[in-house]
Amino acid sequence: MQTTTADSPIVIFDMDGTLTRPLLNFDLIRAEIGLGKGPVLEAVQALPPDRRPRAEAILQRHEDQAAAASELQPGAATVVASIRAAGIPAVLMTRNTRRSVDVVLARHGLTFDLIWTREDGPMKPSPEPILEICRRLNTDPRRSWAVGDFHYDILCGAAAGSRTVLLVNDRDAPPDWATEADEVIYDLVELLDLLKIPRVATG
Repeated sequence: MQTTTADSPIVIFDMDGTLTRPLLNFDLIRAEIGLGKGPVLEAVQALPPDRRPRAEAILQRHEDQAAAASELQPGAATVVASIRAAGIPAVLMTRNTRRSVDVVLARHGLTFDLIWTREDGPMKPSPEPILEICRRLNTDPRRSWAVGDFHYDILCGAAAGSRTVLLVNDRDAPPDWATEADEVIYDLVELLDLLKIPRVATG
């Protein structure tokens, strides 16, 4: 793990749609479970106890399939490696399970200084994951960068005091809330320019 102080920056990445290409079909997941519109995870957790196990199994199946078939975003391995080579901690913060994360990291050979999944405590859009991550890494949340492709990533980072970076996957259709992010990028490698750190070669 990288050594940090209160003035040290850290970079906190979302996984699906940010480091990996977006594969989860949330409309299909909702249809299989029988949910209406809205965030899937919160809806599953709000189900009556007798319905929850089936819903959780469906969600986990989709997450497992997405992890097994995952493809990195262009430049993702270079970005993570370059950040860590610069002595800056790289953190993975996802609403997925640790099981899914382990599959993705093993498949693509990625390494992070800290990983936060939904089994670890509060989830985005709450700021608590970032605040706890910063406590564990002994750094000021205002020195953290929160990078993601979804509104919850930006809401979480903003509430925690992070500098927020939105990765837009569809250049022709940025979301109407994109202006809420401090920075908007269309290619993950652009993050290195924002951080002013050099790229390192990856195999």
